[in-house]
Amino acid sequence: MQQQRAKTNLNPISSPHKEDLELDRSLTGYDYELPQELIAQNPVVPRDHSKLLVVNAQDTGIKVEPRHCIFRSLPEQLKSGDLLVMNNTKVYPARLYGRKSTGAEIEVLLLEERQHNCWLALVKPGKRFTRGAKIIFEAKANSSSSPSSLTATVLETDEATGGRLLQFNLPEGMSLVQMLDVFGEVPLPPYITASDAQGAQYQTVYAKVPGAVAAPTAGLHFTPELLQRLGDHGIHQAFVTLHVGVGTFRPVEVEDVKTHKMHEEWISVPSSTVEQIRATQASGGRIVAVGTTVARALEGAAAKGELQPFSGKTDLFIYPGYQWRVVDGLITNFHLPRSSLLMLVSALIGRQRLLNIYQQAISSQYRFYSFGDAMLILPEARTLNSEQ
Repeated sequence: MQQQRAKTNLNPISSPHKEDLELDRSLTGYDYELPQELIAQNPVVPRDHSKLLVVNAQDTGIKVEPRHCIFRSLPEQLKSGDLLVMNNTKVYPARLYGRKSTGAEIEVLLLEERQHNCWLALVKPGKRFTRGAKIIFEAKANSSSSPSSLTATVLETDEATGGRLLQFNLPEGMSLVQMLDVFGEVPLPPYITASDAQGAQYQTVYAKVPGAVAAPTAGLHFTPELLQRLGDHGIHQAFVTLHVGVGTFRPVEVEDVKTHKMHEEWISVPSSTVEQIRATQASGGRIVAVGTTVARALEGAAAKGELQPFSGKTDLFIYPGYQWRVVDGLITNFHLPRSSLLMLVSALIGRQRLLNIYQQAISSQYRFYSFGDAMLILPEARTLNSEQ
């Protein structure tokens, strides 16, 4: 596959309701209130015992309530011949804690390696952290690795992310990636403040390709046993890679969402997955994306009109009015207000309808965000032409 760059490809459609259309494009239209106690701090054990809210008809969330299930019932919710597409990215220990030469504590979240041992990172606190500043990192306790400390120097500020380019000083022939298990930690999202979760619980059981700073959380509900049962039911599996970065979790900060610029994220849609998708479609099966990252990867690879093998970066931003090219159904967690993820799911079933479903989930005490419960949007539940 050639390295390419997938660009945003939106085809807005007309809406019969001007007020709804305006809210679809307005940040305010994606607000909702969530009780603090519904923000999940720990994952359910076993993973597949989380709740599953099933959106299974076009009037779900409008005239009827969603169906309430357990995630392990997923094989019974899908059909033989369907294809689940999953994101096999792996979260690396991207959070580092260091100190300045003055002794002040610094927190660093690595985003991506730009050159050898030169990383784009978010730095907290970042104010006055200017070019030439140095950070010292110590190896974690009980580590006998060499070196026992690292130094990074700020090269410049990255205007697009507000982050810093950090040059890590390592002995010749060594890379920071090799040292992350010694110096870094798997980064949990900031709204998880009181968790007993182990690092492995913030990885999917099929995580394979290191490079993400956050987990593709819809996949956290799967167990090896559930994957086997899905296969026994004739529900096949394929994989893509999207290295979750700042583009996924960066908040939308402009009221007119059309002007929001997504940060690029690296994706790989291999030819084997494209072939599986085409074969599934030809035999009448449905394509169900496991997570918004998979939806974005597949649609990004089809940005020119037809799904093709793709390796490169995408800045695709999906919100209501988007014309879907590949994805039929979606498994997803419950997302933050005003987030691009909420907008992507709204593009599948309609913004107001999604907010109605969220209110029903809140009333039923569903757990929200990364360690929370899941929602299955079946193909028959999609709003015709993505209209509300």
